[in-house]
Amino acid sequence: MGNILKFSYFLGLLLIFACGEKKAMEPTMAQPDANDVKTDVATTTGSKVILFFGNSLTAGYGLDIQEAFPALVQQRIDSLRLPFTVINSGVSGETTTGGKNRLNWVLDQKIDVVVLELGANDGLRGIPLQETRKNLQEIIDAVRSKNPETKIVLAGMQIPPNMGNAYTSEFRNIYPDLAKKNDTYLIPFLLKDVAGIPELNQDDGIHPTAEGEKIVADNVWDVLKEVVQKQG
Repeated sequence: MGNILKFSYFLGLLLIFACGEKKAMEPTMAQPDANDVKTDVATTTGSKVILFFGNSLTAGYGLDIQEAFPALVQQRIDSLRLPFTVINSGVSGETTTGGKNRLNWVLDQKIDVVVLELGANDGLRGIPLQETRKNLQEIIDAVRSKNPETKIVLAGMQIPPNMGNAYTSEFRNIYPDLAKKNDTYLIPFLLKDVAGIPELNQDDGIHPTAEGEKIVADNVWDVLKEVVQKQG
């Protein structure tokens, strides 16, 4: 029962966010621009590169960039002395269309691993599911076209049922479907054990606190560790 209440709380907050996101999130929900990208790039010579490509969740909205989960993953990598450098390429308010449009300049450098975290804003805005699915597929295709050896980790997301159960269910299924089709790694739900828990989220009820980010980093690492250990 406790888990149901927590998830209901999460869905309710997402519903409020979906209806009022433009007003409430104006500073970070604006049209993405290259200058708005929060990027934390280490300067380790000879490192392999992990690109975190996503929206405000990746950017660490409301937190110092060193508290965001990509930076916490870098700390884990450094503690294990693995030869990887993390790049945080998160833009608040990013949709899959926006991500697709800015991808080329991000891929100008050699990328060994891409953690793709996009789609939640599509779902909250009611964008047709076939468009979201198509955009994510095109991003995957573009990454592999640039370098077929790049490993891709897809971060799964969930949305509230305000668009109807069919839309919600199909949205959730986009991620495992694409992961299976493209033989990518999959994080089943990025916000597992964080969504709907007030003390792990900021006042908006959507974005994790610094403590919440630690759990998100663990969710990512559960999948990413296999990738980096194989390549490291």
